[in-house]
Amino acid sequence: MTAREWLILATLPGLGPRRLAQLIEAAPAWPDGWLAAMPEPARSHLRLWLDHPARSPLQAQLDAALDWEAAADRHHLLTPAHDDWPALLAQIPDPPPVLWASGDLDALVPPGLAIVGSRRPSRDGLQNAQRFGRELAEQDWCVISGMALGIDGAAQQAALDAGGRSVAVLGCGVDVIYPQRHRQLYARLRDEGGLLLAEHPPGTGAHPAFFPRRNRIVTGLSQGVLVVEAAEKSGSLVSARLATEQNREVFAVPGSIHNPQARGCLALIRDGAAMATCVEDILAELGHWVAPSQALPSAAAGEQDPLLAWLSDRPTPLDALVALSGHEVSDCQLRLLELELEGLVTQAVGGWIRLPR
Repeated sequence: MTAREWLILATLPGLGPRRLAQLIEAAPAWPDGWLAAMPEPARSHLRLWLDHPARSPLQAQLDAALDWEAAADRHHLLTPAHDDWPALLAQIPDPPPVLWASGDLDALVPPGLAIVGSRRPSRDGLQNAQRFGRELAEQDWCVISGMALGIDGAAQQAALDAGGRSVAVLGCGVDVIYPQRHRQLYARLRDEGGLLLAEHPPGTGAHPAFFPRRNRIVTGLSQGVLVVEAAEKSGSLVSARLATEQNREVFAVPGSIHNPQARGCLALIRDGAAMATCVEDILAELGHWVAPSQALPSAAAGEQDPLLAWLSDRPTPLDALVALSGHEVSDCQLRLLELELEGLVTQAVGGWIRLPR
């Protein structure tokens, strides 16, 4: 499907990301198969656009989107048809059909870690967020978060200060600065090698209902999630739950039992999250995500195999491996078969996993 078709699908009424993902999995033919599988009123709106685009209100939305993209070099409309569409989003059950992007798309290239936490952190929590953000950037990791006050913004600011990459997923239009106190951080993310993303069209104001939805994209773009500081009932714990559902690694920074802002992290550790006291704790678990070389070596290369390096004990779909490695489907399938015969990988529900040695 083309970018224009994805943009039209994103504007159809009554067709949310989860239902759209189910249709994509069924792989209907365009457009008749899609029309047959769609519920009303999405079917009627799509048929009108296909038969009489000038009479369809969808055409005006499509034209506005394309005009916005053409208005500035840093404006991008990302869809699954785009070369820079994040492959990891294919692993979540409700990926957005389009992402409005402002900034540098190269920020999507390094492996990413989401850093989330309290909007009212303690001094220790703020310093920990800055330390992890800076040290991850120094290790060529991208810090992903929501540009919120407190932990999120501190980690992203530190990553940029270290000359690294950071991606902010907004709960509003990509041209809307929220919160206003982060106006300077917004400008830095847009202009200094970072990236701003939103699933809502430009001009969309911030709304409480948008932020929980935004969190699934923050975690979906990431190889893992670090909760630096969180109370027992916190939005950061929602992000940790989403990460678990998306088969992402969850890390938590421990804190004092007397600090209310640490109780959420302590509960996560109690329930199985990995404890992180330094960036090495994270890289020890996620080091296999460091980008491998571009050549696929022979089976004898064993642990140095770049395709093997993308795998962990959590299933990774074949299409994600193709996108991550940059190789053809047939090459990846052949190499996976060789690795399976060596006893290094196996196929499981949801994709391929790496076997312990």
